[in-house]
Amino acid sequence: MSDDMSDDMRDDQDDFTPTPDEDFADRVAGIDEEEAAQRAASLRSGLEAYDLEEDDLELLDAYESDAQATALVRPAPVLAIVGRPNVGKSTLVNRILGRREAVVEDVPGVTRDRVRYGAEWGGRPLTLVDTGGWDIDVRGMSSRIAGQAEIAVSQSDAVLLVVDVTTGVTSTDEHVVRMLRRAGKPVILTANKVDDERGEIQAAELWALGLGEPRTVSAMHGRGVADLLDVIMETLPEFSEVDDAEEPGGPRRIALVGRPNVGKSSLLNHLAKEERVIVDNVAGTTRDPVDQVVELGGKPWKFVDTAGIKKRARQASGADYYASLRTQTALERAELALVLLEANEPLSEQDIRIVRSATEAGRALVLAFNKWDLVDEERRHWLGREIEKDLAHVEWAPRVNISAKTGRHADKLVPAMEHALKSWDMRIPTSRLNAFLGELVAANPHPVRGGKQPRILFGTQVSSRPPHIVVFTTGFLDPGYRRFILRRLRETFDFTGTPIQLGMRIREKRKRR
Repeated sequence: MSDDMSDDMRDDQDDFTPTPDEDFADRVAGIDEEEAAQRAASLRSGLEAYDLEEDDLELLDAYESDAQATALVRPAPVLAIVGRPNVGKSTLVNRILGRREAVVEDVPGVTRDRVRYGAEWGGRPLTLVDTGGWDIDVRGMSSRIAGQAEIAVSQSDAVLLVVDVTTGVTSTDEHVVRMLRRAGKPVILTANKVDDERGEIQAAELWALGLGEPRTVSAMHGRGVADLLDVIMETLPEFSEVDDAEEPGGPRRIALVGRPNVGKSSLLNHLAKEERVIVDNVAGTTRDPVDQVVELGGKPWKFVDTAGIKKRARQASGADYYASLRTQTALERAELALVLLEANEPLSEQDIRIVRSATEAGRALVLAFNKWDLVDEERRHWLGREIEKDLAHVEWAPRVNISAKTGRHADKLVPAMEHALKSWDMRIPTSRLNAFLGELVAANPHPVRGGKQPRILFGTQVSSRPPHIVVFTTGFLDPGYRRFILRRLRETFDFTGTPIQLGMRIREKRKRR
């Protein structure tokens, strides 16, 4: 059994109340490397008495060297899935993913929580980009193509065009085909809803589109999907040629997010205008994210200025819906979320949701309270109360009070972002982590539950960005105790500005034969 949580999660159970221990961090720091290594080796040896699964051993073997990957991380190839409404795009996405994630409804322009999905076939990863249905009769083809097709297609390595064989080729299909030819991307033509020989005959008519052999599938029943995936993987490059590789030492990627009119563009314009080092603007509509590299504090930072999130993605429509999806995409492609909040107005549900989206995406986080020059003493008091109540789950995030319009205190953003990213990148050596756990459990053991007291056997940090720590235990750790572990981790190792994921693997002692 395994269980994961991050420290922005809450439940109904009370927090664990530890014994006051002001010297804890100093005591852990005072353990020398040799002693820490001996403790970790002893605990690791003790694990041999427990029933470990194969993936447990792989996890332990992979990280015992405490090696930190520094090589270039190449992104998976990107496949855009396009087509008219109700041709079965979302059903096909779910079939490829092997789970129901894309929302399926028989209405044009159905909204979805996410536009990008990670998938795998034949041991190779790929990224699927699901797009809304294109209909020449819905709000005009020009706006639909400009707002959806050109963005999805231009940011893909190949395109999967899905056509419904039961309706045949329509004028909208022909319009989309012309756009795809102009884009110059490899196109795989897919005939969906082919359940029998009659469907195969109907699919043959799609040769007329001039896109080569139509690949026949039934997304609903899974017919032909495996063969289609083989063709897709043959068509896609090994690594994406449109997504940026994550290269150590390159500009750190910052998603600038927040509600509309909160001052995102003003802040970015102020930063860029002062330094005048704007490069690689991304072509697209006014609602697209615009990547700008700006020099701050003597080094480059890549900012993504996103369209404001007006509503929940489920409730938004048209261009606002796609702006919301692109904001989520920006978070996924960024390393740090710089969330801009309006200090002179009460925190809204949208503000809190945006902050939670950033933490759920596992990004480092800095909160920037804009329009601070308009905040009086009374508003400061109430803002403090709102932060305690509504942002308690991210009390670890640095807060900077700024004025995007005047540039006041904008220079304080760089130290806050640097600190948060340092924490996001951090990896605790296994020996040091187990020295920490040993001291923590000795001073504050887990409460006895039902006559049993779960013990922590061993811990290792399996990844960073964000930090992900796994502990092997003899029983389920109370959520309150896990939050206590996370708080002590932050205090001891200074994990400021990053979410921390804590995984738990419960293992039983091996029975003697």
